Amino acid sequence: MERIVVKVMEYTYHYASPLGGITMAGDGESLIGLWFDGQKYFLEALSGAYEEKSLMIFDDTVRWLDLYFSGRVPDFTPRLSPRGSAFRRAVWGILRRIPYGERMTYGEIAARLSEKGGSPTSARAVGGAVGHNPISLIIPCHRVVGSDGGLTGYAGGVHRKKYLLAMEDFALGKI
Repeated sequence: MERIVVKVMEYTYHYASPLGGITMAGDGESLIGLWFDGQKYFLEALSGAYEEKSLMIFDDTVRWLDLYFSGRVPDFTPRLSPRGSAFRRAVWGILRRIPYGERMTYGEIAARLSEKGGSPTSARAVGGAVGHNPISLIIPCHRVVGSDGGLTGYAGGVHRKKYLLAMEDFALGKI
């Protein structure tokens, strides 16, 4: 029997942000990745060959980023398709519900997962999933802080996390 291999093409596009270059990745219809250039786990969501190409999903993402970096809360979300285990996708789902300018701890996320009928989850396991978030900013992992409110690691760099949180606080009139 002949084996048929279907090759899914993936695409990238670059964006210049106030915090440095951002590379986004898509499958032609959905955003599968968004990273600060060179950050930890950079391009991890890509499965192989990819090409630079302008696509509608990237146009939508650029509009979202332009709004966000201008200090406004985007009123839409580009179509997202993050790739990961069921556990990681559950964590990323909680991240998506953290409101603009708000914070949540790793422990609070773990407690929410346990409340949903899952097995007890450690803050450390949540931290691993947060760290591997393939769609930075739109899935706002920068809003996750330590139990003492301190800025813990961020794959894009703690200096960027500090900037993003301060930008959101400023936009909301908190500072």
